[in-house]
Amino acid sequence: MTDSGGSAATDDGVDDLLTLQVWLSPAFPVGGFSYSHGLEWAIEAGAVTTAAGLAAWLGDVLVHGAGRNDAILLAAAHRATVADDVERLAEVVELAAASQPSRERRLEATAQGAAFVRAIADTWQTPRFAELLDRLAARMAPATPTWTHAVAVGTAAGAHGLALDRVLPAFLQGFAASVISAGVRAVPLGQSDGLRVLRSLGPTLRAVAAAGAGGDLDLLGGAAVLADIASMRHETQYTRLFRS
Repeated sequence: MTDSGGSAATDDGVDDLLTLQVWLSPAFPVGGFSYSHGLEWAIEAGAVTTAAGLAAWLGDVLVHGAGRNDAILLAAAHRATVADDVERLAEVVELAAASQPSRERRLEATAQGAAFVRAIADTWQTPRFAELLDRLAARMAPATPTWTHAVAVGTAAGAHGLALDRVLPAFLQGFAASVISAGVRAVPLGQSDGLRVLRSLGPTLRAVAAAGAGGDLDLLGGAAVLADIASMRHETQYTRLFRS
């Protein structure tokens, strides 16, 4: 679309999309490439050996595990930020950090969360986001906020006016793509196999995003037990490429 002068008209929806593509891209400096979410142990144990197996494993994680919970937590953080409810945001921050099922999963979530907040503060800082961080720090003192990736993204997106219905599926797809990348390297699989897996999960990503959009913390929970066990077993795995 162009305006009467013939130049491209500004489309805020496109601006938001471009921002999300940067924030959730592999190039954003959160180190997502170094985590497998326990998948590396599942591969060594023979639980995931094919593209179909990877799709099934990741589908379960999205629907019954971290994908589902991260969607709820992201939405809760986004809604609290938009409502300027620092008390609620502090509750979400604390709960997200405390609910990680293993040491390495906590590392995966919180290292990426801290890196994300630093990167946004350095490159996408706005007065609203800076003020929110200050108020949250004061509310949680003497403790320091421990950001998980999902909560950090939800908070930053809310502070920057990005629509939740765009942020949620984009975040989940970024998470899925990161785990698939780990699978492509560790199984190993071909790049085309990885793309097919990601494409096949499209309906699942949409459904999980829709289910978590309400941000109801009472719905947190999961049944991806093998994925949780895998993350624990990975802590003592002898040969490892990934940090989780």
